[in-house]
Amino acid sequence: MKDIEQALKPSRDSWFKRAMHLFDRPTVDETVWAELEELLISADVGMSTTEKLLEQVRRRTKEEKLSQGSAVREVLQQEMVKILNIEIQASAPSSLPRVVMAVGVNGGGKTTSIAKLAYRAKKEGKKVILVAADTFRAAAIGQLKKLGGEIGIDVVAHQPGGDAGAVVFDALEAARSRNVDEVIIDTAGRLHTKFNLMEELKKIKRVAAKADATAPHEVILVLDAATGQNGLTQARYFTEAVGVTGIFLAKLDGTAKGGIVLAICDELKIPILFIGVGDELEDVAPFDAEGFVKALCS
Repeated sequence: MKDIEQALKPSRDSWFKRAMHLFDRPTVDETVWAELEELLISADVGMSTTEKLLEQVRRRTKEEKLSQGSAVREVLQQEMVKILNIEIQASAPSSLPRVVMAVGVNGGGKTTSIAKLAYRAKKEGKKVILVAADTFRAAAIGQLKKLGGEIGIDVVAHQPGGDAGAVVFDALEAARSRNVDEVIIDTAGRLHTKFNLMEELKKIKRVAAKADATAPHEVILVLDAATGQNGLTQARYFTEAVGVTGIFLAKLDGTAKGGIVLAICDELKIPILFIGVGDELEDVAPFDAEGFVKALCS
């Protein structure tokens, strides 16, 4: 399994290592702040989040009368951790199964990320069912069945073109009868037909709520880290429609712009739950703000 340090190497080597080295200079002057701002924006932290972050660091530097670059660097990292520490919002099931609804645009790594979560849950000793509710793409159903077979987990699916709500209903009925611990629902992601997609996702939520009023207990948005600031727009669409409770940031190892994590947490106030750190099923890590900042800035 790849670790977080390996996954963040492109971002660290391209931007953040250079940003941290700015504080090796004898004095922290306006040149340092200007260069730091440029590096953070280049790493996809975003203009708004960068401005807020630097304003807070500069305020603390002044109030705490910090003159050494190493002390200012420490404050910067502390403020980054603060941005990333967001309270998890998922609800607890009134009874099993726990229902997780995964959303995200096509091509963002959603189905593979779902398989990683299922693999992780099975390793923890949980009984899991996967639901192929992306009924518009036969390839999506086939991919989920293939991954389920590799993991050894049942996949509930209907024929392509069927009603996604009906698939979810059947899956929840099966889960109750088989004493399943967790149900993970794969959904469609055709953002170019945004209205129809969002209405379908709302319907799936309603079907889940009929089985358990507290369901779905988690709505996880799978975002491709490489989409950068476009990912923020996607996240807003899905959050408005179905109330995203957490984010799985996929393909983090494939981008040098890992600063998007800061922008997501700052602008959307949605916690990052997991990060994808490679191509294998075990290449997923729970998100830890302190560990993330340490790996990014070391």
